[in-house]
Amino acid sequence: MWLLRLLAVILVVAIGASLLIYVVSGNRAYLAFSWRLFRYGIIFALIVFALMIIERIAVIPV
Repeated sequence: MWLLRLLAVILVVAIGASLLIYVVSGNRAYLAFSWRLFRYGIIFALIVFALMIIERIAVIPV
């Protein structure tokens, strides 16, 4: 779980840095990069949450 939190912090820092670089430089490539990072981060989070829910619901007979 700590790894997921670390990845989330790294993602937020990367998005913030790319937005800051966009504000400073005005290059729209950095804005597109931050949007792409945000979308992939949301998709990854939804997949992780879905797997956690499936793990809770799944009853595996032993």
